[in-house]
Amino acid sequence: MRAAWRCGPPRALTGLFVWHLPKPAVRQMPCKFMHCCGVANKRWITFQHLNFLKRMYVTQYNKDLSQQAKPKSDPVAPPFLQKKHLGQEKTVIREIRPVSPLHPPLSETSNRNEFKEVNSAAVVEDLATAVGAESKEEKQWKEMKLQLDDLPGILARLSKIKLTALVASTASAGFAMAPVPFDLTCFLLTSIGTGLASCAANSINQFFEVPFDSNMNRTKNRPLVRGQISPLLAVSFAASCAVPGIALLTLGVNPLTGVLGAFNIFLYTCCYTPMKRMSIVNTWVGAVVGAIPPIMGWTAATGSLDAGALLLGGILYSWQFPHFNALSWGLREDYSRGGYCMMSVTHPAMCRRVALRHCLALIGLSALAPILNVTTWNFPLISLPINLYISYLGFRFYRDADRSSSRKLFFCSLWHLPMLLLLMLTCKKSLLEKEDKSELLS
Repeated sequence: MRAAWRCGPPRALTGLFVWHLPKPAVRQMPCKFMHCCGVANKRWITFQHLNFLKRMYVTQYNKDLSQQAKPKSDPVAPPFLQKKHLGQEKTVIREIRPVSPLHPPLSETSNRNEFKEVNSAAVVEDLATAVGAESKEEKQWKEMKLQLDDLPGILARLSKIKLTALVASTASAGFAMAPVPFDLTCFLLTSIGTGLASCAANSINQFFEVPFDSNMNRTKNRPLVRGQISPLLAVSFAASCAVPGIALLTLGVNPLTGVLGAFNIFLYTCCYTPMKRMSIVNTWVGAVVGAIPPIMGWTAATGSLDAGALLLGGILYSWQFPHFNALSWGLREDYSRGGYCMMSVTHPAMCRRVALRHCLALIGLSALAPILNVTTWNFPLISLPINLYISYLGFRFYRDADRSSSRKLFFCSLWHLPMLLLLMLTCKKSLLEKEDKSELLS
């Protein structure tokens, strides 16, 4: 207690009691504690000071401050109560009857659930491995075996059978519009020869564009891209279509029609196809290619190039711009990925403007038909509603410049051309009227 009073009573310490400790070193702890309090600039004692003293005490004397709790002993019942409880338990056991459990025990259900989970996980792993193996097999190069049953369908896709049917139908329309008596044999030879020439041109076009078609979603499933047929077979098929087709047109119809057919194959394969990756002029060249078949039909019937043939070619020429420009507008990503130079990709404003311009040109060309003595004056009036409608959709495409307007214009062009040619055929001037008019003029 004397060591505590030597340090002097602390000013900030109130209610602190020092008790008697057995060892002298421990007795000096309160003095050290008071000295720390005086040095600390006469501040209040904090919890950190107490914690520090506690750690000093533990490290110096290595004493355990934790308390050990003794386990609680089980209560011992008296012997007479034990007998009583045993008797009660026996009676309870005698009274209860064994009942079969309605549900399996928890352990069994948990085991079954675990077993089901393991089985489902194994099934999922097996499916994942199977799918992975299939994907690996699909990615690997493998030889395509050509079967004879699949060959007609493959050749039909190689020749673009729908486009070929459209080309043959326009040539047939040109033959039917000619001011001469109808010759069935010549008509069939012209249609077959034009169709064979179109098959040859389309097949050579796909042969040249294999590396570019593989980058486009629209053309990546073509036969040559997928390797369903060899390039040699494709070229052989093109040659087997081109030679008899040109021979039929030249020998069976007339030489002028055969020359036009051969020129169209050359223009499509050697000019239009490579120009698609060089300049937007390819659209105008392709329009010329599409305008030649009705001229071929007219020349097959008459043997000469007249104003009526040029009028039919002009209608097909103008119709292709709203048709193709609307189609290419929705395929801009594909064309840019394939490396094709199209108006919709490089000159979008010109693409829409040209489509609208040629929609309006169809109205003027329809008005020229009676002037050139091809149809009656009823044709411009009857064809005006459908020409105005496609012009309206062309204006919508020019104004909105979106996929919806381009899609509407494209689908309208699909039925507009056959409807226009049908109206033109119904309003065709008869041969007797032309003969009477020629006699009056003479």
